[in-house]
Parts: sequence; C-alpha cells; structure tokens
Amino acid sequence: MGKGLLFFCCSCCILVLTIINLSVGPIISKTIGNNWGTQICDKLKDQKDDDEERTKAAGNEFTDKQDKGWQSQIDNCIRTKGMHDMEYTAFIFDIVIGFVCGLIGLLHLFDLKKDFVSNTGLIGLICGIIGFVLTFVYVIFNGIVFTSKYSGVYERDGDGIFAEQVSGTVYKCLYYDDSGDTYAGMAKISDLNKKQYNYKHEFYGTEETRCSAPSSMLDDCTDHENIDLTDYSEYTSFPATTSITTTCKNLYSNLITTISNKDKFDRFLTALILSLIVCLANIGLALFGFLLFRTPGDF
Repeated sequence: MGKGLLFFCCSCCILVLTIINLSVGPIISKTIGNNWGTQICDKLKDQKDDDEERTKAAGNEFTDKQDKGWQSQIDNCIRTKGMHDMEYTAFIFDIVIGFVCGLIGLLHLFDLKKDFVSNTGLIGLICGIIGFVLTFVYVIFNGIVFTSKYSGVYERDGDGIFAEQVSGTVYKCLYYDDSGDTYAGMAKISDLNKKQYNYKHEFYGTEETRCSAPSSMLDDCTDHENIDLTDYSEYTSFPATTSITTTCKNLYSNLITTISNKDKFDRFLTALILSLIVCLANIGLALFGFLLFRTPGDF
C-alpha cells in the first residue's frame, strides 16, 4: 500500500471517527455539564483566599479540611471546564484536518495536482501534529473527569444501600469521608454503568420501597458520618405504606427510573476510545505527510 493511500486512509479515519464523536460527545450532546463552559475558576480561587483571610483574621486556623474542600471545587472547575473547551476545540479541528487532508489526498489519488504532493505532505505533517496535541489533551481531560467523582449522583452499594442502622433511628453513612473533599460522597462517572445507578426491577421490592430515603438524607451523608431519622421532617410525613421506620436495617437511595446514567457512561467511554484512535490516526497523518514531503514521487 502506497504512502499516498495510507495518508488518505488516516485522513478519512480522523474525519469519520470525529463525526461520530460529534454525535456522542458528552459535552456537545448536552448529556452532561451544561454549565461547564461558563464556570469562573478564578472566582473560586478568590473565594478560597477570602475565606482563608477571614479565618486567620478571626484568630482561627485555616485547616487542611477547609483547604481540601475549596481545592476540590477548584480542581473540579479546572478539569470540567478544560474538558468542555477541549471537546469543542479538538473535535472541530479534527473535522477540518480530516476533510482538508482527505480531499487533497483524494485529488492526488486521481492523479490531479501531482506537483502539489510535497506541499500536501507538509500540510499533513503540520495538521497531524496539531491534531494529535489537541486530541491528546482532550483525552487527558476526559480520562481525569471520567474517573473522578463528578457525576452528581450519590454513591451507594450494589444493592442501592447508602446507610446502615447503628441503633434505633441512627444510621451510619457508608460512604462518608472526613477528608473535606466536596465530592467525596459522589459516584465516579466511570461507575455510572453499574446497576445501582440505573433502573433495575429488583430495586422496587417492598423493602427497598419502604426504606427509600429522601434526597435530604443523602445530602447530609456527605457531611455527617451518622444521621438520625428524627432530624428530618420527611420522616414523619411519609405515607404509612412507605414510611421509614426503625425496622429498616438499611436505607436505600431514592429509586432511579431511567438508564440515563448508563448513557452518560457510554458517551464518555465511547468518546475516549474513539479519540485515542484519532490520536493514532493523527500520528499516521503526520508520519506519512513527512514521508511525502521528503519523497513526493512515492505518492
């Protein structure tokens, strides 16, 4: 197979896979992170500095827990905003690169503009390098966000349990984290394909329905190791058929009626894998572009 044909194949691969990515990308498809692009990370940094100054001015120590709480929010902002921006940037550039290089390569395959092959090789070399860098940066951001606890979904075990009874109306939160990390109680996006984060018929049994807790209890589990049911107005206002009582040995998260979380997982993973292949195709484009630039007669 000639260098020219391989150059054309790499261009087509970039174009086709990026078109697919435009359809499945979690940001572009509005599946997740509708406000990720409008975040102001510097504002969070300023708020952290202000909080630290106020704390010290009051004669108190700015603890590691406070610092980690702010830093986790700043990291989330930088990573999610970076992924948002790079998804648009990388995909748009890859579409242009694939189309332009593919079109020029196709013309050469039909013996048109053969005197332009050397320039085509140079264009392919430059485009391949730019495409690889942009796509690889996107892959890094995607991978970091995909494996971080930025899903917005509370963590629970395989049976949908998030707290277990200690005594009476007191329950221990299974995923409480005292580190100060704002997102410690959330599930990773890479875990959203698991059964506890999507609709499953077996989660709608008598026990799961009767002991399903309101969102306010899950909220508090991110800040407290133990929760007491008597602290919640929802506890006394539940209908008799579904009220949580001390006979519940476990508390279940609010029941999920869709598979939208699995859809988010699928989109992240698909975009990540396809982008890795596009990275390889960009390397191929740059390599064969360089070879064509050196020996244009071998097209």
